[in-house]
Amino acid sequence: MHKTLADRCFLLPNGPCPSLMERAGKALAKERAKTGPAAAAYRRGCGVNEEIPGMANPDSSTGATTVEHRDLANAIRFLAIDAVEKANSGHPGMPMGMADLATVLFTKHLNFDPKAPHWPNRDRFVLSNGHGSMLLYAVLHLTGYAQATLDELKRFRQLGARTAGHPEYGHMEGIETTTGPLGQGLATSVGMALAERKLAAEFGEDLVDHHTWVFCGDGCLMEGVSHEAISFAGHLGLSKLIVVHDNNHITIDGSTSLAVSDNQRARFEASGWATLEIDGHNPEEIDAAFTLAKSLNKPVFISARTHIGFGSPSKQDSEGAHGAPLGAAEIEKTRAALGWPHPSFEVPEEIYAVWRKAGARGEAVRLAWEKTLAEAEPAKAAEFTRRIEGRLPEGVAEAVEAAQRAAVAAPQAISTRVASQRALEVLTAHVPEMVGGSADLVHSVLTKTKSTPPMSKQDFTGRHISYGVREFGMAAAMNGMSLHGGILPYGGTFLVFFDYCRPAIRLAALMGAKVVFVGTHDSIGLGEDGPTHQPVEHLASLRAIPNLRVYRPADAVEALECWYDAIALPGPSVFVGSRQGVPQIRLDPETAVMPFRGAYVVGGEPAKRDLTLLATGTEVSLAVSVRDALAAEGISVAVVSMPCWERFDEQTEDYRRSVLGDAPRMAVEAASPFGWTRYVAREADVCGVPTFGLSAPAPEIYKHFGLTTEAIAEKARAFLAAGGR
Repeated sequence: MHKTLADRCFLLPNGPCPSLMERAGKALAKERAKTGPAAAAYRRGCGVNEEIPGMANPDSSTGATTVEHRDLANAIRFLAIDAVEKANSGHPGMPMGMADLATVLFTKHLNFDPKAPHWPNRDRFVLSNGHGSMLLYAVLHLTGYAQATLDELKRFRQLGARTAGHPEYGHMEGIETTTGPLGQGLATSVGMALAERKLAAEFGEDLVDHHTWVFCGDGCLMEGVSHEAISFAGHLGLSKLIVVHDNNHITIDGSTSLAVSDNQRARFEASGWATLEIDGHNPEEIDAAFTLAKSLNKPVFISARTHIGFGSPSKQDSEGAHGAPLGAAEIEKTRAALGWPHPSFEVPEEIYAVWRKAGARGEAVRLAWEKTLAEAEPAKAAEFTRRIEGRLPEGVAEAVEAAQRAAVAAPQAISTRVASQRALEVLTAHVPEMVGGSADLVHSVLTKTKSTPPMSKQDFTGRHISYGVREFGMAAAMNGMSLHGGILPYGGTFLVFFDYCRPAIRLAALMGAKVVFVGTHDSIGLGEDGPTHQPVEHLASLRAIPNLRVYRPADAVEALECWYDAIALPGPSVFVGSRQGVPQIRLDPETAVMPFRGAYVVGGEPAKRDLTLLATGTEVSLAVSVRDALAAEGISVAVVSMPCWERFDEQTEDYRRSVLGDAPRMAVEAASPFGWTRYVAREADVCGVPTFGLSAPAPEIYKHFGLTTEAIAEKARAFLAAGGR
């Protein structure tokens, strides 16, 4: 079916190029010609000059060495097979099919050091087809990552194990990102590659010069986010990004021909990628392709024709190998077919030895890099280290507090999206690692500041990214930048379009990635655009995501507080802003700067409380107007602004009780009332938007839903007359 490697060419937009072997040879010669101790260490780390002791040359037929490529690859296969069998759960087919590719990558090309898994200039490896997690766990174990013990492999998919069903960031060193939802790993890797280019442009390639490698499957390339990611990476010419496609023609339901007939190479080429096609089980072809890919000046797509369940006599090339244990009888047949007579979870010591030497390749590279960092100009080295460690610069808090006092001294009625931009002007001037962007809405979501010039293929020093109409791709890329380190990403779109971003927001929360997702035009206040563009259920659904902070400030002072809180704390945040203007509620210089606790009583505690009115964002000023109207009738109302529920819930019980009080409570928010029963007795006690919005001028829509001073005051009177029930 396949032509020989020498007969196959890869294509670039300007036409055919010489054969892969010829060009790989030239790339290899170029690497060997590099001089200097760092270059020599790099060559040793990447296997350019020499083979790993004890490992046969991939094209050797002498049998003179102890361990052949197939032995190393089979170690991956059978650790995966055995772990899935023991768990009675998992996906053996992909690790069996991609073991040859992983073996060549980790033994000869990937720059990593298990002794220093967080070394900043390591290559990043992303397993986008995360259901094949045992491939990654097996390789991490074989190469000597301390946390990837054999016992952990035996606990695959068990409660409390590091070896979760899909790779989870933070569970085990060597896992660069959480994957499993297909396509997201590929999109996240684009952010990693972009972060590498950004930091290299700023600090120099002596400190930042590494590749991002991605394994992906047919399913990843069917997902819509892959189209966004591929297009964006090609547009920016991310030359350090290499994607290896597990082209096995099989999905869960059967052959890929059931659902897709795309020419994947042509698709990537159309987006500005270089493409290669290889036999994914031929180590010579794999090695040549990887060598060549590293030398090209654009992102590279390698289509590797593989066999899912490789070596299984009954299940190879069938969906039966995808997502279920092979079974004891089939495993024994596979051991015989692949010449692996060893018992379950047993890897011969001579094979371990070669794998461990492969894992030790990167130490020399890492030590040479550390020497380069130590000898760098001190201010440059200190700034690079600060950013990688995620520490904010000195003086940021003081700058924010000064801006808060200035806002109180000169109050203005502005939209909270404008308040957000003003906060960003302060922060981006003091925090150079903040990199913003928008999904083709920069003049609406207002994420660009004077300190964030545009980033482009020609100039990666910029700090504002035009993501285009690629909301999901934007959110996933921001996750990748955050995980890479050295970048604090934020980016925005209309809040209603967070439905397109949601899968990446969820993964950010699962991973604890420090990203700020900006959503503006946050309610029915959008008016005439109508219900397609008016977020109603979005606040509730975002607040339902664990480990995610949702900020909805009421004015310019709260916007500054929320933004600083978002970047000062670990983990992801959502900043929600309005299109319409609102009056400033923080007017007292004594309260210009307060500890941020997620909620507080506006204007101080009244002498007595007949009613507590909770509100967020644009509805806080509405609640204040209700308070003032009822005060004229002798009804004392405490208005509580709650810009961040999650931060309020973290406070002490005494503080929470002091804010919420003992009086009956109502809530006001121009959104779904769902979720407010955390603080009020019933959803009926919420003045909100229980249905989709309407197309009309905003004041008419607010009146329609009873979100006016008069309507809320009347509801409050009836509520109190009924005994606060």
